[in-house]
Amino acid sequence: MIFASTGRVTLKFLRSTGELALFMTKTLSHCVKPPFYFKSLLNQMIEIGFYSLPVVALTTLFSGMVIALQSYSGLSSFSSEGVVASVVELTITRELGPVLAALMVAGRVGARMAAEIGTMRVTEQIDALTTLSTNPYKYLIVPRVLAGIFMLPVLVLIGDIIGIFGGYLISIYKLDFNSANYLRNTWNFLRSIDIYSGMTKASVFGFIVTMLGCYNGYHSRGGAEGVGSATTNAVVASSILILVSNYWLTELFFAR
Repeated sequence: MIFASTGRVTLKFLRSTGELALFMTKTLSHCVKPPFYFKSLLNQMIEIGFYSLPVVALTTLFSGMVIALQSYSGLSSFSSEGVVASVVELTITRELGPVLAALMVAGRVGARMAAEIGTMRVTEQIDALTTLSTNPYKYLIVPRVLAGIFMLPVLVLIGDIIGIFGGYLISIYKLDFNSANYLRNTWNFLRSIDIYSGMTKASVFGFIVTMLGCYNGYHSRGGAEGVGSATTNAVVASSILILVSNYWLTELFFAR
């Protein structure tokens, strides 16, 4: 009984992994072949980028504030308050900026994509597109994936600025730091690799969020219940893969 259950779970996992690999391969192949639906791509860029900006901005702002408070609390014991600016900058640009932005986008955009495409699947709208000689991959999947890859780095860049600004506000107006010294320390510790690594992570996370959202929606079955399951699976799987891939990308950029 135990071996049978283990075998069923293993086979289901392998089947899902294979389906996802095929789905990813088809999507990537259609990204470079015409026709291209630029209007749909623009709409998705606005949806992912512009409409996700408020939640990303709020998340990074308060994260920067909390980092400043916590780092000051710990570093003051060692008379090292001067490195608070560098701690905020490094934490936001390398880790929390990309990860938090991706998790927020996964909860907002990934779930929406899974629900939208899943509803189209169960109501046979995707089959209708095929009947009308419109490739559903090119019309539905490719614009969303490309928009995620392009727009999440923009969100992360803006979030980095806002997060560092949040740390600045707390440091200046609550912890009584000197404004000029704080800004000078932030600029002196900032390195290009911090920005590039965060942007690279953001592109990978954008691909993960949109790909899993589209995949789960595209393969949803069973009416409203199936759409709900697809939405849940998209958010959970995206969040897990974001955290796992974050480790490996950090290992790639900063391991010595």
